[in-house]
Amino acid sequence: MKVTAHRRALKKAIGLSMTAALIVSMLAGCSASSNEGSSGDRVGEGERVTLKVEVFDRGNSPAPYTITNNYLSNLVQERFGDPNNIDVEYVPIQRSEEVTKLNVLMASNTDVPDIVFVYDSSVFYRYAQQGGLTDVGELIDQYGPNLKKFLGEDTLKFGQLEGQQFAIPGKRAITGRYSSYIRQDWLDKLGLPVPTTTDELYTTLKAFKEQNPGNLGSQNIPMGMALAPAQFETLIYSFIKPVSGDLTYGQRYELPLHEGFKDAMQFMNKLYNEGLISKDFSLDEDKSQLVKDIQNGNVGYWSEDVDVLFYKDGTLDNLYKNVEGSEVLPVDVYTNANADNKYIKSRYGTNGMYIMIPKSSKRAVEAIKYLDWMASENNLIDIYSGVEGENYDLVDGIPVVKSDVSQEFADRLFNAGDMAIISNGKNIGDQATNEKAWIMGFPEHNQELLRQSIDIANTDTVGPIIFDKPIEAESKYGTALKDKLNVIIVKTAMAKPEEFEKVFEQEMNDYMSIGGAELKKELEQALQELPAE
Repeated sequence: MKVTAHRRALKKAIGLSMTAALIVSMLAGCSASSNEGSSGDRVGEGERVTLKVEVFDRGNSPAPYTITNNYLSNLVQERFGDPNNIDVEYVPIQRSEEVTKLNVLMASNTDVPDIVFVYDSSVFYRYAQQGGLTDVGELIDQYGPNLKKFLGEDTLKFGQLEGQQFAIPGKRAITGRYSSYIRQDWLDKLGLPVPTTTDELYTTLKAFKEQNPGNLGSQNIPMGMALAPAQFETLIYSFIKPVSGDLTYGQRYELPLHEGFKDAMQFMNKLYNEGLISKDFSLDEDKSQLVKDIQNGNVGYWSEDVDVLFYKDGTLDNLYKNVEGSEVLPVDVYTNANADNKYIKSRYGTNGMYIMIPKSSKRAVEAIKYLDWMASENNLIDIYSGVEGENYDLVDGIPVVKSDVSQEFADRLFNAGDMAIISNGKNIGDQATNEKAWIMGFPEHNQELLRQSIDIANTDTVGPIIFDKPIEAESKYGTALKDKLNVIIVKTAMAKPEEFEKVFEQEMNDYMSIGGAELKKELEQALQELPAE
C-alpha cells in the first residue's frame, strides 16, 4: 500500500463534500419557496390525488412485470390507493445511483417524490439541516398509530434531529451481526477441547499450525482472515472498551478512537507474524479468497456474518461436499479484558433506511397514511411473503416459503424487499419470532447451526450511540478515515514485532491528522451533551 492512498481518499471526500454543498444550497432554496402546504394540503371531498413513492430499480423485473407496474404495486393500489382515493405512482431510481439521483430530485421543486429514502445517515442529516424535510412528528401521532407502534421509540430516535422527527427509520428485523466458527473435526483429530477464551483460541491456533490436522502442508490456514468487516471487526471488538454501557461509536472508522484498539492490533500482529492467519488477507477485501479457502477445507477457525455460511449450496454445503468428514461448530471465543471478559461484539442498530418526506411535498398526510397502512394488519407479511398456499405455508404461525413454489408465483415477489420500506428484513413479530422465521427459510440441514450462530451473535453485544444531531466530522472525513483504518490494520499486522510500536504510532498520528482528532473532539463533546437517561 502506498502512503498516498489516504491522501487520494481525502481529496475524493472533499470533492464529494463540495458537490453535496452545491446540491444542498439548491435544496434549501427550493424548500424555502415551497413551505406552503408541505404538511399535506387537504383536498376537497372526493378529489383524487397522486402520491409519488421512490422505488429502487435493480434492473431485475421479470416479464411481464416492470418496476412500476407489478404484482405488489397493484396490490398497494387495490388495498391502499383505491379505498383512499389515491393514485400511488412509483418513481424508479437505480440502486447503484441512489444518492446522486436523489440529490438531483431533492434540488427540484416539482419532480421529487413524496416519499424518498436513503441508507446513508449523513445524507439524511444534510437534507434535514438545510430545511429540505418535513417534520413528521405530529403527523405520525395523528395519522400513523400503527406505524408508531410497529417502529417503537428506540427506532424512531434514529430519525430525529434536535428533537424533530425528520425521518421515519425502517425497522431492522435482526440485529445480530457476527459469529465465529471452528473445524470440530480438526479439534477431534488433535484431541483438543473447544476453546472458550482468547488465550485458549491462540493455543488452539498454534496446535492447528504445528500439527496440521488437515494434512494440508503450505495450504494450512489456522485462522481465516480478510480485509473485510466480518473478519477484522469481530477481532477488534473483542479488545475495545465500550464507550457507555452497551453502547459505542457507530461508525467502523471510529474504532481507532476506542480504548483497547492498540491491543487488538498487537494481537493481530502476533497472529500474522506467527503464520496463524491468512498470509494475503490484505488483498482480499471482498472475502472471495477466504470463502474459497474455507470451502476447500484449508481453514481451521474464522469469523463471518451470522447467516453467510448456511444458504443452500453455499459455503458450508460446499465444504462438506469437498472435504469428507469435515464438521463446523459455531463458537464464542473472544473474551474482552477491557469489558469484564465478556464476549463483546457489535450489533446493528434497530434502524434500516431513512424514509423522508420532502418539505416541498403536498402529500405528507397521504405519505404517512401509506406507511401506516403498510404497518397495519397483514399488509407487511403479504408484501414480503405473497399468498398463503401459493407462495408460502404457515408453520407455527410463521410464513415459510414453499419448496415447490412455481416461477410465476415466485416472480410476483421479485421486489418485495424494496417495497416493504418500513422493514429491513422480515418483521413478523418480536426479534425472537423474526429469528425463528429467518431460520426456517434456510435448508433444514443447516438450521440448527444457524440457530447456534444467531445465539452467539446476540451475546454481549454493543450497539451504536444515537446522537440527536449529526457528527459533522463524520461526513467531512469519513471516507478518508475509512480508507485509513484499512491501512492501519494492514501495516500494523505486517510490521515486524519489534517495529510494531513505531508503526502503530506513526499510522495513528496520520489518522488523527487527517480528521481523526477533530472527529474525536466532536464525538466527546456530543457525548457530554446527550440528555441523561
